[in-house]
Amino acid sequence: MQSSTGHPRRRGGGPESPVERHEGHDPVPADVRFDDPWYDALASGWGELDGTGAPAPMVPSAREERSRGAADVYLEVQRSAAFQEVRSRYRRFVIPGAAVFFSWYVGYVVTATTAPALMARPVAGAVNVAMLAGLGQFLTTFLFTWAYARHARLRRDRAALDLRWDTQELTRGIGRGER
Repeated sequence: MQSSTGHPRRRGGGPESPVERHEGHDPVPADVRFDDPWYDALASGWGELDGTGAPAPMVPSAREERSRGAADVYLEVQRSAAFQEVRSRYRRFVIPGAAVFFSWYVGYVVTATTAPALMARPVAGAVNVAMLAGLGQFLTTFLFTWAYARHARLRRDRAALDLRWDTQELTRGIGRGER
């Protein structure tokens, strides 16, 4: 295999030096391939040595500094009473609702498997208890979805939107160097 300079590449073994030297160029390690995506890693500053031979300290980018400031803002918002109120309203609705819905589903499955005679009882014509309970599953799914959306609209959305605007204003201030 040849390098991009046209010289043959040496790969391990033999008395040769593991570094190729080219006229007027810096030494190139013999095992570095020029089609390697990590070949330009030194161009980004990673792995370079300072004048003393020690690794050069990494300078954090402006994006990293900004994200640390934004992380502080998000932690501050998370600790706020308004955020905690939104989360507690969410939990007060979802946990009991999910428990009731799951219990209803498990009750349906257990009854269908343990009491097939009960589920096979006709109610009206060809409609039996199992069919009504199955349709009831669909109905309760839609009712729970409607109740969740209504609860979110009436009890959480406005407060969550206010938190979002406050958070965006705080993070915008970080981008301009304010705090």
